[in-house]
Amino acid sequence: MRTKATDSKSVGSGQFFDGTPVFTRAEFEAARTETARRSPRTTDSLLRRYVADGRLLRVRAGRYAVVPRGADATAAPVDPYLIATKLAPDATLAYHAALQFWGKAYSVWQRFHFVTETGTRALRFRGLEFVPVKVPLPIRQLPTSERYVTEQRHAGGTVRVATLERTLVDVLDVPSNAGGWEEVWRSLEMVEFFDLDAVASYAVKLGSALSAARVGFFLEQHREALMVEDKHLEPLRRLRPRQPRYLDARRKPGKLVAAWNLIVPDDVLGRTWAEVA
Repeated sequence: MRTKATDSKSVGSGQFFDGTPVFTRAEFEAARTETARRSPRTTDSLLRRYVADGRLLRVRAGRYAVVPRGADATAAPVDPYLIATKLAPDATLAYHAALQFWGKAYSVWQRFHFVTETGTRALRFRGLEFVPVKVPLPIRQLPTSERYVTEQRHAGGTVRVATLERTLVDVLDVPSNAGGWEEVWRSLEMVEFFDLDAVASYAVKLGSALSAARVGFFLEQHREALMVEDKHLEPLRRLRPRQPRYLDARRKPGKLVAAWNLIVPDDVLGRTWAEVA
């Protein structure tokens, strides 16, 4: 006879749900009940039952979200930052998603980039888009402690997210993952403080001459507001391109900023979008 998902053997599941609003099948299987560790068959049976009873939402194969008690499973909100973090064992919110998590994004997006070393596929879920980006090779070679990633408690769970210092470099390295130059500039200008030693350190570790020049140009343009000193700029100057490069990958024309060997479009150089805001 089929028992309900709230029977005595599943009390541990309820406790697990209370502390893990989005989880993987492996995490659920590893969680102990009141008696013993679950078998794979029991794990799958319980998960199917909870989904059928409206207690869980299946986000994708092996990924589940808890439906709050009394809520309608078809309408219950699911935190997108928790989803992104569970899409791969190393999934880390990055680019615009990191800015948005930290409350520093100029615009609100329904697209969430995360970096991973795995081959995880993109996901569409309830109008949200989750986009994996491969960790750059120079960063993959670093120990985890040097990747400028932090874990934060959020919405009852834990999120892995790039620090603001890494994010500054990342969005200047791949601005298309953050909405283009205006969105990047306006978002970064919402940040009141950066650890500039960390910014320079990560930019050097990334190893891109063009990205180092972009970071240096941005910091120099905001020297007073961010209290930028020459010691922060010098490592970036040493890495800058030897020949002039376009700031914009589309080779948008502009003026040469000789200090960084960058050809910078007029709207970025003068931040002219601010004049029509």
